[in-house]
Amino acid sequence: MIEQAATLLGLSQAMLWHGFAVFLRVGAMVALLPGFGETSVPVRIKLGLALAFTLPVAAAITPFAGPIELPRLAWLVATETLAGVLLGLSLRLFVLGLSTAGSIAAQSTSLAQIFASAGSDPQPAIGHVLVVAGLALAMMTGLHVKAVSFVILSYQMFPAAQLPDAGVVSSWGTALVSRVFALGFVLAVPFVIVSVLYNLTLGVINRAMPQLMVAFVGAPVITFGGLALLMLLSPLILQAWLSAIDGFLAAPHEVSR
Repeated sequence: MIEQAATLLGLSQAMLWHGFAVFLRVGAMVALLPGFGETSVPVRIKLGLALAFTLPVAAAITPFAGPIELPRLAWLVATETLAGVLLGLSLRLFVLGLSTAGSIAAQSTSLAQIFASAGSDPQPAIGHVLVVAGLALAMMTGLHVKAVSFVILSYQMFPAAQLPDAGVVSSWGTALVSRVFALGFVLAVPFVIVSVLYNLTLGVINRAMPQLMVAFVGAPVITFGGLALLMLLSPLILQAWLSAIDGFLAAPHEVSR
């Protein structure tokens, strides 16, 4: 009986060390995870979410022996926290890409100063609408399930208790940043095209009728056009953005290919 209790105690300690190691990575990622890691979410809620994410991830990956000495524990905390921060930042970049698309669209359609202070981070109205809608769509389509699978896949890129390779992180991060900002520009291309056509039309009218105040005539037109484009194209923009983030969550290691 005593031997069985000792064996059970050893297994419990191993499971706790394993869960603690997974929690370090998951907790750092949840702090930056879109939707769950927003500044408006209380810290206690984030802690509960991190614990909830830890259970399925810990059950899916291969257990490893927990650290016994203090240096090994400090090394585990440093490496797993760094890996979690990299994962959270990679997903946060997609929100930044959507916000960038909204900023480009707002600047192109002269809507950059309307409701620019809405939300926790100052941004134009179009960017705020797109970001809120994108986060809501991601949550509705099962971001929590995809995030769990994303963390499990991350152990292939960033093995547990190992410092991430600087070369791998550099190439992976550079490719991801390039991909996200290219996505943001592509999503805002219709607004840029309309803005170019609008300015060309105003220039032609101004040359043909110099006495007409084209700016007063054209300002309502570009404002209405920007809002109309947002109404018509926002479903397509959000669908393209969701497909991009879903593809990254399904295969994070293939971003540079």
